[in-house]
Amino acid sequence: MWPWNTTHSGEIGTKKKVKRLLSFQRYFHASRLLRGIIPQAPLHLLDEDYLGQARVLVCHDEAFGFYHKTQGSRSGPSLLEAMACTGVCDVETQLNYSCNRSLTVNVCVSNMIHSSAVFCLSFQHMLSKVGMWDFDIFLFDRLTNGNSLVTLLCHLFNTHGLIHHFKLDMVTLHRFLVMVQEDYHSQNPYHNAVHAADVTQAMHCYLKEPKLASFLTPLDIMLGLLAAAAHDVDHPGVNQPFLIKTNHHLANLYQEINQQDWLLDPFQYKNMSVLENHHWRSTIGMLRESRLLAHLPKEMTQDIEQQLGSLILATDINRQNEFLTRLRTHLHNKDLRLEDGHDRHFMLQIALKCADICNPCRVWEMSKQWSERVCEEFYRQGDLEQKFELEISPLCNQQKDSIPSIQIGFMTYIVEPLFQEWARFTGHSALSENMLGHLAHNKAQWKSLLPKPHRGSGGGGGGGSPDLAGQGTEKEAQTVTTGDTP
Repeated sequence: MWPWNTTHSGEIGTKKKVKRLLSFQRYFHASRLLRGIIPQAPLHLLDEDYLGQARVLVCHDEAFGFYHKTQGSRSGPSLLEAMACTGVCDVETQLNYSCNRSLTVNVCVSNMIHSSAVFCLSFQHMLSKVGMWDFDIFLFDRLTNGNSLVTLLCHLFNTHGLIHHFKLDMVTLHRFLVMVQEDYHSQNPYHNAVHAADVTQAMHCYLKEPKLASFLTPLDIMLGLLAAAAHDVDHPGVNQPFLIKTNHHLANLYQEINQQDWLLDPFQYKNMSVLENHHWRSTIGMLRESRLLAHLPKEMTQDIEQQLGSLILATDINRQNEFLTRLRTHLHNKDLRLEDGHDRHFMLQIALKCADICNPCRVWEMSKQWSERVCEEFYRQGDLEQKFELEISPLCNQQKDSIPSIQIGFMTYIVEPLFQEWARFTGHSALSENMLGHLAHNKAQWKSLLPKPHRGSGGGGGGGSPDLAGQGTEKEAQTVTTGDTP
């Protein structure tokens, strides 16, 4: 039995009222949006009326200590605490309730114990840097107890005024974001929710670029953030060719799609963008299931779904040359009109493509960690292919393909061309120059780590493929992209 607040004038006098509150308890803890709240967290009734409206207080001073006693294998605060520190949860929020009723929840953490208060200071300091390029997403993920994607999106939606503008229900938003976060596979070294959070933070930085920001509408911003957060949702940890040659059901499904039914950004795909199709369709499914946008006009939700699909499909590496050529043409002709919705959408696609592959443009310490993670996924796929007696895919052979050689090829053929054109678009903004500086430094670092060739081996060093940037390697390098990698 929970300890009720008997000091308040609104005493619970009937079993019916108690039953109503317990129903709220079950709904509250069954919700997927607040994973951090433990079932035993005490709720104190502050006031109530007979129409099913209640106001409750989550006592986090008690819950925080209990959480760490019972969750010894985990570190960091609960998701609810993290949300409270963002300023998102200290406002009244409508929570959908059965029988078409609503309950108002006021989340309060004013009586936190000292350790929780210290956490809040650190957490708020990190959030104040969320728009800076040196933002440490790995530290942020530890601070949020593995809830970096949900917490970041809550903060950014609040910062950009999207919750107010679109009249979004906070609880429904949280539920949707947790659904997205949980659909990422945490066992993937690279394609997991932390990668999604990293791409989202990069997208936030790009949306603030002066050349773009002054033209963006709230809808553009929401689309950019949602697409970044969900662009790799439910990624299996292997690439598209692996799915095709193993006759995976996703490959079969999207290869059989009739081109005449292709409504989103028509393009003749060789393999129908298996992973990207799965990512955007899964995202739309979760949007509909959560009913996050159910209150908006039908025409608007259909437009949002189409644009989300188009943005996520743009991350397909098979379309790299298409987008790069189009961007170069626009910049050469100086005919980009960002007042026009089509041109803005195109630049959102470019921004998402940049955010998706921006790891080589981060500071060395973070860039190196991302490189090691993605190569671990490559090697895992290579091990699977070897196990099933399949031909090992390019860059997936740990005995042949070294991390430095993979990264140099990736930077040379994929990253540099795109970010050079992005810098032209932004007018060589401070952020663009910063990214290009990191890119040059990181490329030099990887070159210094290349395996030394053995004498008489014709340059074929023990690490294998030391000169990935050499003749005939562009096709291989194109497989190294976060949109189509293991």
